[in-house]
Amino acid sequence: MMNHLVPFRNQRRGRDLDTLFERFFNDPIFGDHRMAPAIQSGIKVDIQEEDDQYLMEAEIPGFDKEQINVHYDNDHLIISAEKEDEVNEERDNYICRERKMGRVSRSFHVKDIDPGKIEAKYENGILKVTIPKDPQKETRKQIEIK
Repeated sequence: MMNHLVPFRNQRRGRDLDTLFERFFNDPIFGDHRMAPAIQSGIKVDIQEEDDQYLMEAEIPGFDKEQINVHYDNDHLIISAEKEDEVNEERDNYICRERKMGRVSRSFHVKDIDPGKIEAKYENGILKVTIPKDPQKETRKQIEIK
């Protein structure tokens, strides 16, 4: 993915940034064109690739661990969190109520991994997910030129 980062001149800055974001969201590992609206969903992530695994940190503040769900199904890693609205008759005199209740979700298309070894840990509003690559499947190969 780093090979798409190239120096640019000021007059091309907007166009090059648009291209960079477009390439990221069309990345075959974690992105596709449907993901761009998902950033608005409330779950923002950082993803790193290592030789044997992917490391994901998802920002999900305001939820308890029990309210968060992570599962892998049909080449998709899905992170979701749901919070029920508190029904409290005594607290109906709000002047401002910005904290939202409801559901947030984010899905990532990811192949050639070992689903049985995915691990997740939630602490201080950050969900850390370790996604081991499947060592049986080649993800890269140097092709000899004859």
